[in-house]
Amino acid sequence: MSLINQTNQLKKSKIKNLIAKRIKEFKNLGKKSSKEWFKELCFCILTANSTAERCIEVHCRVGDDFLRLNKAKLRNKLRGLGCRFHTKRAGYISESNQYRNSLKKTIKSSKDDNERREWLVKNIKGLGYKEASHFLRNIGYNDLAIIDFHIIDLLSKNRLITKPRTLNKNKYLEIENLLRELSKKLNITLAELDLYLWYLETGKILK
Repeated sequence: MSLINQTNQLKKSKIKNLIAKRIKEFKNLGKKSSKEWFKELCFCILTANSTAERCIEVHCRVGDDFLRLNKAKLRNKLRGLGCRFHTKRAGYISESNQYRNSLKKTIKSSKDDNERREWLVKNIKGLGYKEASHFLRNIGYNDLAIIDFHIIDLLSKNRLITKPRTLNKNKYLEIENLLRELSKKLNITLAELDLYLWYLETGKILK
């Protein structure tokens, strides 16, 4: 069964409602304060080279301490929670704290999602295209793809791409364009498509 057919089958199941609920949660987060956006940014910094479920747990347990702790104390807390690369990530989060109060205004002032992503990749250490796209999706923006190894594996298994050795900017945008065409054929957003594809590959709907 093709990937389009598999996704269309899911659109007729209870998964459609679960995905709609998750998209609504992202849009609701988009209405919250810059501080809440910053905490979500911290989550996306944690996700690089880590499992989503583990990062969700760490993110929940740190909570508002992302707003309160200095770099050394945050590093110790992340280390105590078993977070991978805790020193680097505490440093990235501490450095990005300079944008905490202006983050929402800056993102909203950009003219489109690509410009928003470019600003994040340029200014927030620890964010690549995947993490920046993830953050924007989680605060309600719908037109960017989150291309991680799950998505690459699924596309490769369905012979839509040859699995790349590295995922540089050009390759990322090439795969994103493929996914954008797929989303148009399915009449869904890239944000929705990511959740459907993640479910097909993992059997889970996370954030």
